[in-house]
Amino acid sequence: MPANRSPLPRRGLAVLAVLPLLALAACGYGSEAKDVPANQKVASGAKKIDGLDSVKIGYFGNLTHATALVGRQQGLFQKELGATKADYATFNAGPSEIEALNSGSIDIGWIGPSPAINGYTKSGGRSLKIIGGSASGGVKLVVNPKKIKSLKDVKGKRIATPQLGNTQDVAFLNWAAEQGYQIDAQSGKGDVTVVRSDNKVTPDAFKAGSLDGAWVPEPTASKLVAEGGKVLLDESDLWPDKKFVITNVIVSQKFLKAHPKAVEAVLRASVRTNKWIKANPDAAKESANKQLEADSGKALAPAVLDPAWKSIQTTDDPLAATLNTEAGHAVKAGLLAKPDLKGIYDLTLLNKVLGAEGAPKVDAAGLGTD
Repeated sequence: MPANRSPLPRRGLAVLAVLPLLALAACGYGSEAKDVPANQKVASGAKKIDGLDSVKIGYFGNLTHATALVGRQQGLFQKELGATKADYATFNAGPSEIEALNSGSIDIGWIGPSPAINGYTKSGGRSLKIIGGSASGGVKLVVNPKKIKSLKDVKGKRIATPQLGNTQDVAFLNWAAEQGYQIDAQSGKGDVTVVRSDNKVTPDAFKAGSLDGAWVPEPTASKLVAEGGKVLLDESDLWPDKKFVITNVIVSQKFLKAHPKAVEAVLRASVRTNKWIKANPDAAKESANKQLEADSGKALAPAVLDPAWKSIQTTDDPLAATLNTEAGHAVKAGLLAKPDLKGIYDLTLLNKVLGAEGAPKVDAAGLGTD
């Protein structure tokens, strides 16, 4: 998504590239096997894929990363990887996950479009490939209804976004520009004051009255509603067919070239997880929440979980055309030099998996590997 995504800016954003990697989700085996749920253990007699001891998978502790949360909790990644151990790491920001991918600390990751664009363009197209979709939707503008009663009331107010240049930041700046508001993208000052605030602290700041609203992903949006906020705008309403990419699957190009069978196994698990989520929405919601609790130590309350879950759609389609549009928004906001995204997608293995599952193939919107 889950949230937390940063495109390549022309200035000032490099400092965000080194953010702390959270060691929240190491899945233990061997001496720690007693702590591993039965469905996440290596099956007896299973064989390693590509001779690998492990595949390192990264994701965020957000509901917009539902595929990763549910796939881990249900043991579906481990099932497809056989005797190759599925190792996990969770992140709270896109730049830190890209750093982990570049350093080899993870091999495959669930991440938003903006850090994927950032990582690809910053490396000259050599670091990563987007190999699948994961989620659409789940982003809202939530406001204090006492201070903001209509969209025109946003002018002059303090609106939070998760991070300078992240996907929600870019989306809000683009929306504000379409309203005719003038905002300096770097400082956040102008007709609206943009406050870059970590999703973990935004609900408390909103409750304290230091923020008038926030353009944020789930479950932060529903947490704000639980604190008395009102959904003023659902970003899905701004997109054709109400669909836009919020979470992709990326892989290190080096790992993809060396271990395509392992990548295919993870994609197969992803596709089967999304199929299970759609067939079992209530059980999937509880499974995602259980994994969030395991990762963070705290589950979401039903008042937050239920509306947040309803606003997110899992998808195998990376919705490539919308990623290109989001990149254009970042360019218009002055946060991204016009990028060459040709080749950012390699959907070969995903379409192979989809074909085997009897599902239609997906398209890279002209941005795929020839």
